[in-house]
Amino acid sequence: MTPKKGSGKNLAVNRKARFDYEILERFEAGIQLRGSEVKSARAGHVSLRDSFVRIRGGEMFVINMHIQPYDHASTHETLDPRRDRKLLMHKKEILRLGGQVREKGLTIIPLRMYLKRGKIKLEIALARGRKAADKREVLKRRTMEREVKEELKRWR
Repeated sequence: MTPKKGSGKNLAVNRKARFDYEILERFEAGIQLRGSEVKSARAGHVSLRDSFVRIRGGEMFVINMHIQPYDHASTHETLDPRRDRKLLMHKKEILRLGGQVREKGLTIIPLRMYLKRGKIKLEIALARGRKAADKREVLKRRTMEREVKEELKRWR
């Protein structure tokens, strides 16, 4: 995926999400981090693998996202690397997403974490899980596309 206009440096990308899920709609959310987590995230020590978003009490939280503890942080505050982190979005967007998740059986997953004008943002997506047969079909299509590109390169 090419970064959107105005988006900055990717800090973490959830590559497996595009394979496991059909992406329906994308959103940008701020994320509430502590000081040492910000430094660690800027250094790229973030993993979005197996993370997901839940809505609790009208607020959104990213769950199971791993931010490695910062090496040079003070020792008086130790944070759990996989703690739930609050996402910052407009109330209307949160309510709309919550309704779609409840009614249609969809899920919300993080796609990437990036810097935008000095702030750390999380790109999240409303997604539908793929079945095993769908995943095989995606693999076949990607393989065919790759082979066609290689053939075209040989003929040039």
